Amino acid sequence: MTARQEHFSLAFTRMVAYVAGCAVKTHETDYEGVDITITSSADYKRFYGAEFDLQLKCTTQKRYLASTHMAWPMKVKPYRKLIRPNRFIPAYLGVLLLPEDAEEWLSVDEDRLITESRMYWQAASRLEPDDGVHETKTVYLPRANLFDGRRLLEIMANIGDDGGGVR
Repeated sequence: MTARQEHFSLAFTRMVAYVAGCAVKTHETDYEGVDITITSSADYKRFYGAEFDLQLKCTTQKRYLASTHMAWPMKVKPYRKLIRPNRFIPAYLGVLLLPEDAEEWLSVDEDRLITESRMYWQAASRLEPDDGVHETKTVYLPRANLFDGRRLLEIMANIGDDGGGVR
């Protein structure tokens, strides 16, 4: 089931990226603590070809979802890799929430493809430093940070324009 969730989260992310006109680069190893890199071939104010690394997580546990955020418990080792302040490429965390029943993840008919899943994201630069004491770190992903094509293009523009905001 874990492998199914992992593959579904990758497929979900790819669909959103492709609809937004972006591309996805894969990583052969997980040394950097990220799963994929999303790239844009658009020409922005400062940079051409903005990109960011994305660490993906997936769950069916609705208990992590609160009214304003998703509270995701993350193991400290990958968390530390994700929040490194000296990253060359900006990093983000995305957590996909799926229905508990795998048969409800996706519905296809002649007119549409429907999924009841949704992904929340946060820029690693907005995550708190690790206190060095605990084995897990709870990450808060605002529900307003819904991973969709419009928000993805906003992330790319912010990186490409070097807007000084979330990187």
